[in-house]
Amino acid sequence: MKFQFRGKNIQVTTALREHAEKKLGKLDKYFDTPPEAIVTLTVEKERQRVEVTIPLNGYLLRGEEETQDMYSSLDLVVDKLEKQIKKYKTRLSKKNRGASIKDLAVEPDEKVAEEGSRLVRTKRFAIKPMSIEEALLQMNLLGHSFFMFTNAETEEVNVVYCRKDGNYGLIEPEI
Repeated sequence: MKFQFRGKNIQVTTALREHAEKKLGKLDKYFDTPPEAIVTLTVEKERQRVEVTIPLNGYLLRGEEETQDMYSSLDLVVDKLEKQIKKYKTRLSKKNRGASIKDLAVEPDEKVAEEGSRLVRTKRFAIKPMSIEEALLQMNLLGHSFFMFTNAETEEVNVVYCRKDGNYGLIEPEI
């Protein structure tokens, strides 16, 4: 697995880097071609957070954990990613017509920018046409409460979201 480390308010030491590579290296068994993992280590007061993002051909595996110890956070985020992979690999294989999670190629395409006090974060990503079911799967993979995508049937931008009652909603534009 290839790694890209980012440190916010922390110097990424060699020991920390090696520990992260060793722990995240356990995920290599799920991929034929090693993907690129973006590892962001953040320290805020006494909280130490680890965010790991692994782009896989339009899908994103993402885990985030926060504890008072960076090594504990790393261990927990690896466990979380492994559970995500196990949970969704059968669903992904069905959606990709027999392909496994190993067959998804790496396509990193995420840019984050901070501007001013009102707009805190800008995120850019490629919107590929997909079905509503695929969009729901992607939203759950990311652990987000909503997901924007191009509907393959209507070729319009749609948003799926998680409702308070546990069901899902779909937002379609009206012309």
